Amino acid sequence: MKVNNKAFQSIWYETDTDKIWVIDQRKLPFSFETIELNTLEQCFWAIKEMVVRGAPLIGVTAAYGLYIAIKTNPNKTSKEFIVDSADYLKSSRPTAVNLEYVVDAISQKLVENIETSKLCDLALEFAIEREKQEIKNCSNIGHFGLSLIEDIYFKNGKQTVNILTHCNAGWLACVDWGTALSPIYKAQQKGIPVHVWVDETRPRNQGARLTAWELQSADIPYTVIADNTGGHLMQHSLVDMVIVGSDRTTLNGDVANKIGTYLKALAAFDNNIPFYVALPSSTIDFNMTDGIKNIPIEERHGDEVLQMECFVDGIVKNAHLMPESTTVANYGFDVTPARLVTALITERGICKANEKDILILFPEYQ
Repeated sequence: MKVNNKAFQSIWYETDTDKIWVIDQRKLPFSFETIELNTLEQCFWAIKEMVVRGAPLIGVTAAYGLYIAIKTNPNKTSKEFIVDSADYLKSSRPTAVNLEYVVDAISQKLVENIETSKLCDLALEFAIEREKQEIKNCSNIGHFGLSLIEDIYFKNGKQTVNILTHCNAGWLACVDWGTALSPIYKAQQKGIPVHVWVDETRPRNQGARLTAWELQSADIPYTVIADNTGGHLMQHSLVDMVIVGSDRTTLNGDVANKIGTYLKALAAFDNNIPFYVALPSSTIDFNMTDGIKNIPIEERHGDEVLQMECFVDGIVKNAHLMPESTTVANYGFDVTPARLVTALITERGICKANEKDILILFPEYQ
């Protein structure tokens, strides 16, 4: 995607300098800044502190983290070192399964090739391959999701399609294209008029700060709404469909996504509005079949709720919303049960949110 007429990804490898760069998403939309990642610890920090966020991007960042670990510690490279580095990266955030999936897959390949003199080159090759695969997956998600938008467009007499989304599941979260936003970008390219209702996504406001910024940069009409507005819009027929992303989806179709997603699914169900989840297969946990019981839900620091970043006189400042002594609970995610999900949009096609239909698309996991 483009920023100020220049093409960017949310993470990229600079071949000439052998450097890894990411966009510092904490600074958007007030300033556009990039950060170079030089150490394993910096990669861990970038994931932990949400410099990078979004399940696919976290996985790719961790892949490059393993490359950096080997590159910067050539004399320590061993099976134990690789496994320890992988475990360290996986501990940065608990909910998104992409992190575990990618790190385990790459670390296993590295351990199997531990004796090669080109282990560092192999680690880089694996990381670049993961990056390219996520981009391809998200583009394919957009292709299949576009068909759903087209169906509503023609059904509504070629009127603007109003889509509600929650949190940020665009290219910032996924290297490029995105998951929930990918079908919207594809619709724009095809000339289908869309308008996006953007949930602010308290407490970190990824919708208001990141999704809105993406859509504005792409000249796609949008409106930011308070998180509790979606149900009202649905009752008054102002939402045609809901598309969200996922941080972990179980084999039975339960979906973990940013806190508040479950409430949107309930409102959509009550108003007969289709609720779609867009995700690559790297976000499906094929070993888990009960998301409500088993998906670990990240609890984040209470300061995210107590405070809000504000842009005042050209400076970003933290403002308190309540007294510091206030007791706060800050759950990062919730789980939407499969019964509320109309369908999953994956890189291989669209399927119902159940084990049978998921495995039809991904038979290698049977």
